[in-house]
Amino acid sequence: MIPYRLPLRGRLTLVTTSLFAVLGCGLLLLNWLSSRDLLEANRGLVVSESDLIAPSSQPSPTPSGFPPGSSLPAATTTPAESFANFQDVVLSDLLVRSLLLLVVFTALAALLAWWASRRSLHRLSQVTAAARRISTGSTLDERLALTGPNDEVRELADTFDAMVGRLDRSFTAQRRFTAHASHELRTPLTVQRTALEIPLAQGRVPADLRPSIERALEANARTERLIAALLTLARGESEELTPQSADLADTAGDALTDVADEARASGTRITADLRPAPVAGDPSLLRQIALNLLTNAVRHNHPDGTATVTTGTTNGRAFIEVTNTGPVLDPQEVPALFEPFQRGPECRGEGSGLGLAVARAITLTHQGQVTAHPRPDGGLTVRVELPRRD
Repeated sequence: MIPYRLPLRGRLTLVTTSLFAVLGCGLLLLNWLSSRDLLEANRGLVVSESDLIAPSSQPSPTPSGFPPGSSLPAATTTPAESFANFQDVVLSDLLVRSLLLLVVFTALAALLAWWASRRSLHRLSQVTAAARRISTGSTLDERLALTGPNDEVRELADTFDAMVGRLDRSFTAQRRFTAHASHELRTPLTVQRTALEIPLAQGRVPADLRPSIERALEANARTERLIAALLTLARGESEELTPQSADLADTAGDALTDVADEARASGTRITADLRPAPVAGDPSLLRQIALNLLTNAVRHNHPDGTATVTTGTTNGRAFIEVTNTGPVLDPQEVPALFEPFQRGPECRGEGSGLGLAVARAITLTHQGQVTAHPRPDGGLTVRVELPRRD
């Protein structure tokens, strides 16, 4: 199981080195057997056939220079035994040297395999890095345009570019449609609201029709707020920004003023710790982030609950964090809260379910990140971090 925990580069290196070692052992064994057979086949060139015959039991004549009956020094080995010893020494030395060479060349093969796999997978790493950047950001205009050999990796990169291009066109068309439709709907809604408000203000509406007119005005107001939220969402995703100097502390202060009446009506007590958090971006959109987070904290809260807004800088990034009490949330439900038209449990007020979705879209457009996690005793903590302006 351990090799499967290695990266692809490590697995390729391990497989290549193992194959080289196995083939090298096989080649070493064949070489050793061939050398032994060659020595056996050519034994006759070194040892004559008479030397291969066992020595006779008759006593050998005493050479001159030794007295008769004296004992001769024992012969160390016969020619056949000498050849056998020579063969053992040669084969043993051949085996040891071959094993040493196999170890050295296996290590070199491992290094070469690591280098080759790294070079081959480098372009694949580029594809992975680009996919990670696109998946964590809000832009789809990045393309790989991978160069090099026309192989499988380049085919994958070209397919990836084509896919991102189609997604970019689709999302752009969707945002454009949302913006245009929302903008076109505002005019008839304004006309309807005016047509209802004028006779109501002049007292020309019969008493029995007045409740119906007031309900129509309330529905008209909710529709206008929904369209305004959709326009803000489309603008936040449009990536058409005019960066200006701004401070999240100022935007949070303005948002506190806007939600003060709603918080007072619901009994929500808001505390603030606003420290300088300079950023560069669209001030109106940044203000919308703070407003949506605070509105969400008030509407998704217990009666007489609390909310806290904090701004500041940390690790070179500016942040705004809003924490509120409320119902206990399952951590698996939190990502769905950032989807359009998703409303949490026990929501109070006239929310449309676009608040956190708009905040996330604006944050990603400003090259920031938004995180949220539920509180153990109920409620939610949402934190938005943006690049700090020097």
